[in-house]
Amino acid sequence: MSANYVNAAQQRVLKMLMLLAGHEMFGLAPSEIAKAIKTSPSNVTRDLANLKEAGLAEPLDGGRWRITPRMGQLALRVMNALGEARARVEETAQRFRTDI
Repeated sequence: MSANYVNAAQQRVLKMLMLLAGHEMFGLAPSEIAKAIKTSPSNVTRDLANLKEAGLAEPLDGGRWRITPRMGQLALRVMNALGEARARVEETAQRFRTDI
């Protein structure tokens, strides 16, 4: 894929989501996020506002942030789809098995 399609701001938001994953209990402070993804505090503020608007991040008391349960729900949808695919493959395999 051409590098012309890659957008720095979108990549930063994706890095932020991946960073927040695993910090659901206590979250991360914006300053921690900025340092970890090597960006400015103003970028972090703007990106967190966009993640909040999308329902993917939420503020905690004390100014820290975490991902929302929506991220876990998305992961469960993927796992359920994989389980359904596995069941269909097994069903198809059973149909092709014979006792010859």
